[in-house]
Amino acid sequence: MSEHQIEIRNLHAKVGDTEILKGINLVVPRGELHAIMGPNGNGKSTLAKVIVGDPDYEVTQGEVLVDGQNILEMEPDERARLGVFLAFQYPVEIPGVTIANFLRLAMQARKEEGEEVSFTEFYGKLTSALKTLEWDESIVERYLNEGFSGGEKKRNEILQMLMLEPNYIIMDETDSGLDVDALKIVAKGVNSLRGENLGGLIITHYQRLLNYIVPDKVHIVLDGKIVQTGGPELAQKLDSEGYDWVKELATA
Repeated sequence: MSEHQIEIRNLHAKVGDTEILKGINLVVPRGELHAIMGPNGNGKSTLAKVIVGDPDYEVTQGEVLVDGQNILEMEPDERARLGVFLAFQYPVEIPGVTIANFLRLAMQARKEEGEEVSFTEFYGKLTSALKTLEWDESIVERYLNEGFSGGEKKRNEILQMLMLEPNYIIMDETDSGLDVDALKIVAKGVNSLRGENLGGLIITHYQRLLNYIVPDKVHIVLDGKIVQTGGPELAQKLDSEGYDWVKELATA
């Protein structure tokens, strides 16, 4: 089996005294995008936050391997340098820091020591990314997410993704609050990166995003565990029938 993958082994995690993840097992190779679906409060976003190293969550058991390395003892910035990228559900505003400066610093952080991001490299990638996202270049002179609409914040997350070209993306309900036009642009950006060098998880409640970013596999999380796995048709069934049938199978 290739080591170019995220492999999650028997992952348990909690917040305070509340156990949320209760034994997640999952393999996401590069070259595949997997969707994670499930009712509210069952562990989808917790899984994303544990992978990227949110300190509010305590891992009590299990491993998360990225290209064969267990990342659970790594700091969030170390995980990012391995090529793991999280698109936030609620991107934060950072007044005083322009998008351009933030992107340049983020790209530099992924370079080896002594390497520099050239102006040509930066501007070339930026121009291409903005074109993909149908955004005017003036946007990069604005402060990061300050005064942005919900759709602009999500588009800015995808801009960062395009600039950094991560190995693995974790999209935590990126589609929440987006109208159909913004949804299509976000999907266009993600699809432009798809290929053998990109793997990832798309965490969502809704089938509509998966109409535009068609997943290779769909996993249903219930009570902190993956209880069903299938193809894109599984998300379509959830859209038409809800989760009652999944709950019945899980308790049978």
